[in-house]
Amino acid sequence: MQLFHREDTIVALASPAGTGALGVIRISGPQTLYVVQCLCAKAKVANWASHQAKLARIFDGERVVDEAVVTLFKGPKSFTCEDTAELSLHGSPYILEQVIRLCLRAGARLAEPGEFTFRAFVNGRFDLSQAEAIADLIAADNEHAHRVAMNQMRGGFADEIKALREQLIHFASLLELELDFGEEDVEFADRRQLLALLAHIRQVVAHLRSSFQRGNVIKHGVATVIAGKPNAGKSTLLNALLNEEKAIVSPIPGTTRDVIEDTIMLGGVKFRLIDTAGLREATDVIEQIGVERTKEKLKQAAVVVYLFDVVESTVESVKQEMEGLQTGDTPLVLVANKADLLTNATQAAAWKEAFPHMMLLAAKAGDGLAALEARLLEVVHANGLQQDKLVANARHEQALGRATESLLSVEAGLTGGISSELVAQDIRRTLHFLGEITGEVSTDDLLGNIFSKFCIGK
Repeated sequence: MQLFHREDTIVALASPAGTGALGVIRISGPQTLYVVQCLCAKAKVANWASHQAKLARIFDGERVVDEAVVTLFKGPKSFTCEDTAELSLHGSPYILEQVIRLCLRAGARLAEPGEFTFRAFVNGRFDLSQAEAIADLIAADNEHAHRVAMNQMRGGFADEIKALREQLIHFASLLELELDFGEEDVEFADRRQLLALLAHIRQVVAHLRSSFQRGNVIKHGVATVIAGKPNAGKSTLLNALLNEEKAIVSPIPGTTRDVIEDTIMLGGVKFRLIDTAGLREATDVIEQIGVERTKEKLKQAAVVVYLFDVVESTVESVKQEMEGLQTGDTPLVLVANKADLLTNATQAAAWKEAFPHMMLLAAKAGDGLAALEARLLEVVHANGLQQDKLVANARHEQALGRATESLLSVEAGLTGGISSELVAQDIRRTLHFLGEITGEVSTDDLLGNIFSKFCIGK
């Protein structure tokens, strides 16, 4: 996507396509007032105050197309920092199409995806990371994703990056100054202070990078793999959590041959539930593929729910299964299913003694389901999902990774006695990567790629 022509006046439908009670059209650019005057031919648009809604008729010649609520936002006090207008019309697709056609006839052009937000960015309304947060806010489908996007849109960790970058620029300028006095062997930059700053920046960057996994979980949902032996009740549990018959349930072992996924919301957190094939020695090629996919999903899981049939299993067999599971640092919730079939309380107590954190469940009847949901929330909150300043954007994480490599090169250069010229070069690389996050350093290709992923009208 080529970058936009900022001198144009643009127009787009800002509300979802389709029939609705209302539809909103946005206009922005130097000819906004002229375009609105053409639409509202019998009104004196030049006399309208900014940020005040006006009821006006939209004309096509002498024909009234609709009655609209029109709000002008005169630049620079608008989202784009340009003259902007928003028209709230009846949501008929025909009306909206006609009004956009009239805007085009008056000299506007159709906006590209993300062009309104791009103009806000280049006109200094906010930095690039905040612009990206707007897209995340629109896409947010749970409480935590909304909170993280709102925090980033208000500055988030980008403010901290900017402050550290300014300090690094100060040292870089001192090193550049030293190069001008190379023959006099002077030092303007205190090496100890610079090393201390580099260590601090690396610590901040490392903390932000470590938050990416949590941020990604919030954005896309907590990957929760339901694993266990065949006939443990995994599909029954999935259906119970979803409150629908998503997976086929059968007494025949190995019914689930492939991965089945769906999402639920628990306490404002989106969980991506993944029902998997039973873990056992496969009896045919298709089942073998299912088992391999289960193992792959276990590697990618944010949480593992390991389910076993408490009637058919023994303590020793479950311990052996747990040892072979190898979830690493991934939280594991151990669940004993079919607890309603235990004949007495002594059996349940024995299981609890062997596995103190084990949960008892009767998935078919729904007994223990609420407790399991509460445990899942407890697990994800314990892993830092309540934190607001999280990196949830892969581009940011990659830039932070490259910045870390450059920081290490700067430190190695300072401690190894490398020339100031090479050290200054590594600092410039670090500044470049940190600047990519906020847009202080950008290319047309980068900006085009980012804003092309926005919806039209935003």
